[in-house]
Amino acid sequence: MRLLLITGMPGSGKTTAARYIEDYGFRVLTMGDVVREEAERRGLKPTRETLSTLAEELRRMEGGDAIARRCIERIKALKAGGVVVDGVRSLEEVEAFRREFGDATLIAIHASPRTRFERLMRRGRVDDPVDWDEFHRRDLKELELGLGSSIAMADIIIINEGTLENLRREVEKLLRDF
Repeated sequence: MRLLLITGMPGSGKTTAARYIEDYGFRVLTMGDVVREEAERRGLKPTRETLSTLAEELRRMEGGDAIARRCIERIKALKAGGVVVDGVRSLEEVEAFRREFGDATLIAIHASPRTRFERLMRRGRVDDPVDWDEFHRRDLKELELGLGSSIAMADIIIINEGTLENLRREVEKLLRDF
């Protein structure tokens, strides 16, 4: 099985890149969806704060790779030839996937803070920040939790400052060269 792990700051284009990879026959598993489903299972409203607190609680109580381990069970059940995991947040998660599946390619999607902020304002998901200050605080929190390390250690970095078509071309090039 080919396993691709996507990391990046909120609004960088991780989910869009994962959808493009899906067009090449990969199954997509979104780590944030695993947390959202756990919130629903517990009867919690899936707000940004609730999801963030729940993810932190899972990692604190079960270890830094708690969400990755939940994803690993789902990946095994998929029995797919290729899987792309959207939303890897730390090196602990990367290592959990690599321990279980062997080789896994870590791909970082990078965009500037201003670009990401504008995207998040347009996206308008319930857990997105409502202003620049909240966006900045969220970025700092993500970095404190280890997201910067996973980006820094990526096997491949895609700069995503352009259009959707530019990102699609970068993903196609990556998969051609892969």
